[in-house]
Amino acid sequence: MIPIVADVEPAPRPVPLSLYVHWPWCVKKCPYCDFNSHESAPQESAYLAALIADLEAALPAIWGRPIVSVFIGGGTPSLMAGATVDALLAALRMRLPLLPNAEITLEANPGTVEADRFAAYRAAGVNRLSLGIQSFDDRKLAALGRIHSGADARRAIDVAQRHFTRVNLDLMVALPEQTLDEARADIATAIATGVSHISAYHLTLEPNTAFAHAPPPLPDEDTAADMLEAVEEMLLAAGFAHYETSAFARPAGYANEQCRHNLNYWNFGDYLGIGAGAHSKISDHAGIRREARPRHPKDYLADPATRDWQPVAAQDLPGEFMMNALRLAEGVPLAFFAERTGLPLAAIEKPALAGRRQGLLEVVDNRLRPTALGHRFLNRLIALFLAA
Repeated sequence: MIPIVADVEPAPRPVPLSLYVHWPWCVKKCPYCDFNSHESAPQESAYLAALIADLEAALPAIWGRPIVSVFIGGGTPSLMAGATVDALLAALRMRLPLLPNAEITLEANPGTVEADRFAAYRAAGVNRLSLGIQSFDDRKLAALGRIHSGADARRAIDVAQRHFTRVNLDLMVALPEQTLDEARADIATAIATGVSHISAYHLTLEPNTAFAHAPPPLPDEDTAADMLEAVEEMLLAAGFAHYETSAFARPAGYANEQCRHNLNYWNFGDYLGIGAGAHSKISDHAGIRREARPRHPKDYLADPATRDWQPVAAQDLPGEFMMNALRLAEGVPLAFFAERTGLPLAAIEKPALAGRRQGLLEVVDNRLRPTALGHRFLNRLIALFLAA
């Protein structure tokens, strides 16, 4: 059974806090994308001022809490001038206690890469770059509506590695009319670059996207499953560790190569989101609440201090916690559940025992984690806790 300690409560530890900054503009909206991105011209100076105003309005809720990571996502943040990123990070440092070793990630697309801009990002304090490659195959990139070519992708990686020691590549599989050999070729190319982190996702037709309204011809489920297995096999053989459902990191300097910002999400840490459509999860003495900023840049620029918020109900916390934690191959310490939800372990005992009986869940060294079978049938495992 999962150990439940009723008489001794562990000393509470502060919940780690990350910062997410959303940049809402892109050169072109991709047909599969359901993120909050817009093709209108960026209003760089006004948006920077709005971000600072948004942060200042949020400070009372997080005052004094150290920031373990910053992630600048989008949209296409690499449309920003280096001076804008420098001013943004300077404003963050003036108002927030960033840890000295805080991970600061910026997302970039190969179609917007300029060598001098990457150098400026690094000089500003960005220490991790995430490149949205998706594929190295020109035909697949065209089918995805991407504005870059395979050659652009290779050049972007080369430029990134001149300035950053930590580079992630985002790739997708099960692309329109993709074959198993083509999926393998993309992964082989990514491995050959020598980057330390690769994120490999299954293309999903999200609601309210162009692909959802007019689906392209996609590989069948069996072929898509073969692709995901091939991706894992090739990356493991190349020395990567599969530490999260879609994330692979080289074990050399293993803890440093994992994405610390995403790890905080998966460990049910807190995060403050600023920018158009950004979301937050904040814990305090009153419980846990979620916030959302106005989604459209025009509305956000008009009043960046506006936000909708609602408390997370206690009955929803087990499912929310497990939906994140069980993505991790090594799971999470049992103590995290009580520390980060405020609920006793007894709240998840029944579904956890059901997961163990089905061979989907195990407890090893006081860590709750999915088995190999549970990792493969993750949705089934998470559903046990959603139904609790």
